[in-house]
Amino acid sequence: MITRSPFPFQGPLAPEQVTGREELGRDLAERLLQRRVTALLGPRRYGKTSLLKRVTADLAQVGPETVWIDLYELSSMADLASAVDQGLASVTSPLARTLRDIAGSLSLRLGVLGLELARSRRDRPDPVLSLRALLRVLVRAAERQPLVVVFDEFSGIGDVKKAPGVLRTELQHHYQDLSIVFAGSQPSTMRALFTDQAEPFFAQADLVEIGPLADNAVAAVVEDGFAGTGRGAGGVVPDLVHFVDGHPQRAMQMADALWRRTDEGATATAETWEAALADVRASVDAGSERLFALLPSGQQRTLRVVANGGSVFGTAADVVDLAPGTAQAAVESLVGNGYLARGDRLQVVDPLLADWLRRRFPF
Repeated sequence: MITRSPFPFQGPLAPEQVTGREELGRDLAERLLQRRVTALLGPRRYGKTSLLKRVTADLAQVGPETVWIDLYELSSMADLASAVDQGLASVTSPLARTLRDIAGSLSLRLGVLGLELARSRRDRPDPVLSLRALLRVLVRAAERQPLVVVFDEFSGIGDVKKAPGVLRTELQHHYQDLSIVFAGSQPSTMRALFTDQAEPFFAQADLVEIGPLADNAVAAVVEDGFAGTGRGAGGVVPDLVHFVDGHPQRAMQMADALWRRTDEGATATAETWEAALADVRASVDAGSERLFALLPSGQQRTLRVVANGGSVFGTAADVVDLAPGTAQAAVESLVGNGYLARGDRLQVVDPLLADWLRRRFPF
């Protein structure tokens, strides 16, 4: 019998697999139960979707059902309307019947709007009117039973003209009826949507950030996963913890590679760790190079400096001819897009990108 890796890292985790976020999970659950509109911010692959899956699954045990609406890569109002339609149609809990009944009363058929919007201009429905009608389905369902709505990858709405205004118009008078959380992976866009006075959602939600995992949480996940499958993580756990620097998805990826290099009944060694690291580098280096090549030169130089532990306004910046004005603009852009994070110091969010930069551009 083949043993499955205890470290899944491709896509969101199942609710029962989410660990190390207990305090934040309790906070989000309390917010949703109190119907406090919340925006969850954090870089890509930091576990926002996985955590919300866990929180909403736990809430379902005590009442509230969830409608999950994925707004990734929107480019038009039709995309937004289709995303809401698909979110409503994808519900499989007892809530599904309520949603279908309400939709039917509004002459809507859930799950087919994408096909209808693909018709010729003369025959297709108006996407804005369709979106408003679908949002009314949500509101009416919330009048019948406790309801959580998750707008995942909400930052995608920033590229759709007038979309935030339509959403706010339909939802703002029902914040006491719905539990709403907006999650997004572009920190600058998310902050602007809720803190810029020119935006419809200005001051409409509490901003909550999801940070890196604590070192002890990463270590516990690794040790428990190895022990539960008849292996020992050995003395290399500190190396893995230090390398991933709290990045949730990369922690699971590195743990998976280490686990696969460790035979059942054996314990990981320094040699096992080096082999696992080589495996992961071989799988991601080409992607890191492609990403780096797409960035403007100022941002490339800034990433090089930060990855090597230098100051973007110090000697290391001089070495790569990084001017202070260029550095300042690059930092703001890279932080806004989730490539850099501010804390006690600037750091590259993705430890594998930082690792590639240090190997490719050593000082």
